[in-house]
Amino acid sequence: MSYRLGIDIGGTFTDFVAFDETRGTLRAWKNLSTPHDPIEGILTGLRSFGEISNIGEIRLGTTVATNALLEKKGARVAYVATRGFRDVPFIGRGNRRHHYDLAWVKPKPLVKRRDAYEVDERVGPAGEVLQPLDEAGVAALADRLAAAGEIEAVAVVLLHSYLTPAHEQRIKAIFAEHMPNVPISISYEVLPKWKEHFRSSTTLCDAFIKPVVRSQMGSMQRQLNEHGVDARVVVMRSNGGEMSLEAAVEAPIQVAVSGPAGGVIAAKRTAELLNLPNVVTLDMGGTSTDVSTVVDGKEKFTTDFEIEWGRPVQIPMIDIRTIGAGGGSIARIDAAGMLVVGPESAGAEPGPACYGRGGTLPTVTDANVVLGRISSANFLGGSMVLDTTAARAAIEPIAAVLRSSIEHAALAIVRIANNNMVGALHTVLTEQGLDPRDFTLVAFGGAGPLHVCDLMAEAAISQGLVPNFPGQFSAFGFTMADARVDRHRTVQLNSRAFDRERAASAMGILVAECRADLAGQGHQDVMISRSVEMRYLGQNYELEIPVEAESFSDAEIAQLLETFHSMHERRFGFRLADHMEIVNFIVTGVAPTGMFVLPEIRTSDAPAVPRCRRPVWFENGWVDTPVYARDGLKSGQTFQGPALVEENASVTVLAAGKSVSVDRFGNLLIAA
Repeated sequence: MSYRLGIDIGGTFTDFVAFDETRGTLRAWKNLSTPHDPIEGILTGLRSFGEISNIGEIRLGTTVATNALLEKKGARVAYVATRGFRDVPFIGRGNRRHHYDLAWVKPKPLVKRRDAYEVDERVGPAGEVLQPLDEAGVAALADRLAAAGEIEAVAVVLLHSYLTPAHEQRIKAIFAEHMPNVPISISYEVLPKWKEHFRSSTTLCDAFIKPVVRSQMGSMQRQLNEHGVDARVVVMRSNGGEMSLEAAVEAPIQVAVSGPAGGVIAAKRTAELLNLPNVVTLDMGGTSTDVSTVVDGKEKFTTDFEIEWGRPVQIPMIDIRTIGAGGGSIARIDAAGMLVVGPESAGAEPGPACYGRGGTLPTVTDANVVLGRISSANFLGGSMVLDTTAARAAIEPIAAVLRSSIEHAALAIVRIANNNMVGALHTVLTEQGLDPRDFTLVAFGGAGPLHVCDLMAEAAISQGLVPNFPGQFSAFGFTMADARVDRHRTVQLNSRAFDRERAASAMGILVAECRADLAGQGHQDVMISRSVEMRYLGQNYELEIPVEAESFSDAEIAQLLETFHSMHERRFGFRLADHMEIVNFIVTGVAPTGMFVLPEIRTSDAPAVPRCRRPVWFENGWVDTPVYARDGLKSGQTFQGPALVEENASVTVLAAGKSVSVDRFGNLLIAA
């Protein structure tokens, strides 16, 4: 037998899902993360699995790159720019995060100004070489930096290099010769698009984390081998695809937001099985909550992303919005006497007070323990006993300030956490022109099912879904992921003077790069899709238009322009006569690697029987509530709330007035 193993390293827990490719069975488990050394948490989980020699492939979602950027613990970077443009990272943009805060300070770039250098060269806005590259000057700069021995990575961002990359490529070759042990990032390989600040920021981020990712990935592979894990290891991209460890080391910015993508992939595949065209995902873990949408069976992608305010990273990724609301989110009374929950988290160390690991601050998990929604004796299948007394003691100061009972204070903490998550749901639904009533809320993460019914009511979503393995759902999604490569490049074209040869050449180059990248990772069966980003002349934002054109014949060009007119009219209610611009060319290559059939469960006509009953605090007090074991439920069974459904890594709280039905795969469908 051979297992495909998905591993999601979260801020609080490390999740595992193993798919037996021979028998078609699944197994899921989790253990506490080890933030000081993530591989330790992985090895702990692998030891509990017990079949290390049978693991054929590991698919890993890691926060290595994200944490290095957030904590600013990366390399000392040398920034190389066209003469006259070394200050682009320091100027940034003219906007401000807080318009009226005179004490606000603009975030500093990930490079010191004394480490920013200029070289003599110049490419014009049409891609023409106006001044040849001074190769001798570049070599002298490389020798000077090598002699100093302080630079750990190099970022090269030349003007208009997305049109003519030869100078950047030559600088990379010269630095590789003179500084062979220093990683080099060039903007043409990281982000070959216009807008200098975005391009420089993304390339700097890539260079900043390269040594960190190289060290940790190398250490991870070495320790896995030392412990007898002889499996192919791949890392999840932010776009929902996979990439080899070697590829991740060369392009670490591509894995900056790798973990949350797995949940969206799994939700999309589950929705396909259940014929649910529109779903909104809610991944509530121990530290944060991630939300996203799948509309008409397609996940939404974006390049408009910032690791933190003022630090844009314009790589292709699944459009996921994150807020600091998780089971470990800390509740406190602010200076105005108001109850606030998050974004600070207790994490895995020390964790919520109920974990008994030294934490004393009240968290959302402590509130759910006090309310009886989480069983102190059946957490993680009974492998971890929670301290209810410690949870109550942590919330007691909150209750004292609010002049309420501990239970009412705990309910207030839960309600405020819910309100934070409703705000996140609005950002991906109503703010995008989507009607929540058309969507199914897919709740997962260890804490998501605890809040699903409350969020359905408050966000006006009529149907909910708690999938299989909600506590390990992102890791589950990793086992389904395909290999995927996205290539973007700015090539400006005008409808009044369309250069078909340039268009065909640009598209052909991107297709070839996608195929070569996937072939380098061992994939030959590649599906290619093409699109362009277009706008009317004078607009600031573009629409992405799918295209089938390869040669850009007259008929293909006419169809492309009409498609843009029609899409613009549907979106904005008007169309103009002509004068359109193509700004960016986009090519996506996908190599299918993750398909498998989800096993079905047994069917029963008998009513579901609760395992036990226990008091649970709902709106108005304690309610004697039936508790069902999820692994004992059968397809076709239904029951009404209030009720709890317990499983190894999560609890579904079914509110009064809601009903649940079990589908043939074991998913829980919730309706009003």
